[in-house]
Amino acid sequence: MKPFLSTLRARQLNGYICQTCTRQLRRKPQRRSYASTSSRTPEIFDVVCVGGGPAGLSLLAALRANPITSTLKIALIESQSLTPTRTFSPSPDSFSNRCSSLTPSSVRFLSDIGAWKFVRGERVQGYGQMRVWDGVSGAAVHFDAFGGAEKEKRDEGGVVAYMNENANLTAALLRRVEELGGVEILDGERVEDIALGRETEEGDLSQWPVVQLSGGRELAARLLVGADGANSPVRGFAGIESSGWDYGRVGLVATLCMESEGGAEGEVKTAYQRFLPTGPVACLPLPGKFSTLVWSTTPEFAAKLKSLSPRDFVGMVNAAFRLGIVDLKYLHTLEGGQEEEAAWREAHVGYDESKIPQKVVSVQEGSIASFPLKLRHADTYIGERVALVGDAAHTTHPLAGQGLNAGQGDVESLVRTIEYAVAHGMDIGVRMSLEQYMAERYVKNHVLLGVVDKLHKLYSVESGPLVGLRSLGLGAVDALEPVKRFFMRQAAGTGKILVRVKSLNSRKQTTQE
Repeated sequence: MKPFLSTLRARQLNGYICQTCTRQLRRKPQRRSYASTSSRTPEIFDVVCVGGGPAGLSLLAALRANPITSTLKIALIESQSLTPTRTFSPSPDSFSNRCSSLTPSSVRFLSDIGAWKFVRGERVQGYGQMRVWDGVSGAAVHFDAFGGAEKEKRDEGGVVAYMNENANLTAALLRRVEELGGVEILDGERVEDIALGRETEEGDLSQWPVVQLSGGRELAARLLVGADGANSPVRGFAGIESSGWDYGRVGLVATLCMESEGGAEGEVKTAYQRFLPTGPVACLPLPGKFSTLVWSTTPEFAAKLKSLSPRDFVGMVNAAFRLGIVDLKYLHTLEGGQEEEAAWREAHVGYDESKIPQKVVSVQEGSIASFPLKLRHADTYIGERVALVGDAAHTTHPLAGQGLNAGQGDVESLVRTIEYAVAHGMDIGVRMSLEQYMAERYVKNHVLLGVVDKLHKLYSVESGPLVGLRSLGLGAVDALEPVKRFFMRQAAGTGKILVRVKSLNSRKQTTQE
């Protein structure tokens, strides 16, 4: 009788696996038609993560930092070279246009896993206030992190969120992963194929995903994690469908230089967002005189903005926060000269300078870019020996700035789920072990995606009764401090979301932490 595992291969399977799980591996399930036909014997790993972005790297750092999961054999597959990430050394006079808003909840998680200490603090900017207003009606709401109770101010330090370059975060996470060690990093390696393994003399891998790499190596995963973006090969292998739609809008981003640093050193900075019929435009603070622009608009208008001279582009950005809808529409039709035209119109329009961003004086060269906006949500986050996190599981409109934070929440939950499985001698890859992750994250993310989608549609309306209703709602929120504090806690990632869960037999409310 051939042995189930050779002595050498047995060493590659971690000792925490219980005898029940080992017996499950000995079984010979019916072979599927898409099983791997390679004659190679794959290398065995407990966790193989495809994708070296913030979600993938934070997952690996969290697993290695956790004393219970630190013994797992882990591999990272990233198609791009990580050398630029390792050598991240930016100029103090420029910022990347790829920035994200990190909630205090996400920062606490990054601190807990030991990664936040590697983030370049001089390139991170917290903001304690948000001003949001309707570009059609002018209705507005002002969120202030210092408007709540004293205890809240002490707990959160008066910060709604932190603006940070994605490159700064990934560099910090990679440094933490390499400091901890124990992760085989395979960067510059493309995933050529993912298929079920085979039964060999050394073991039955017919129910394990085997990842074939462009360099020729094959990795068998007890648990394969897809942190590989919206077009996830891991999700495709698992046969997990996703639903959603394209918005017919693009997100235009740029790095802006403002008139001044926004006040004395240590002063709380403010984030600004104005809802226009074509989409929201946001000016989010970075350190010093810099800010990052996120402008959701039509592909045609984005192309027009990108074709303008730097001076006219700056004129359009200033106008977007100051002029009325009719004026903006007219500026859109001009072939050039937007800066002068906008300045003339602004001189004849009344607005409160204290409630809008400072004037933009320049745009960083080469920082203007755009990307399509879409909503996608996977039908499930788990399969047999597969889990999805971040954009592989969900993508949403950037108007709430919660995409990266949702991914960090996924990672934190999945690590807890894996920790529980290891601590209780369970196989970390079977669906039963992963159900808790699905239960914790799916409904919460679904609510977030739904709310953001409805906000986008609500503020896309330019006239009619909806404009009055949304203005009334915005004014009511601004007038009610308890309601504002609730929304502030949601924005900061520290609150609870009340959702309705419908079943065939009853309707009940549950609270997702």
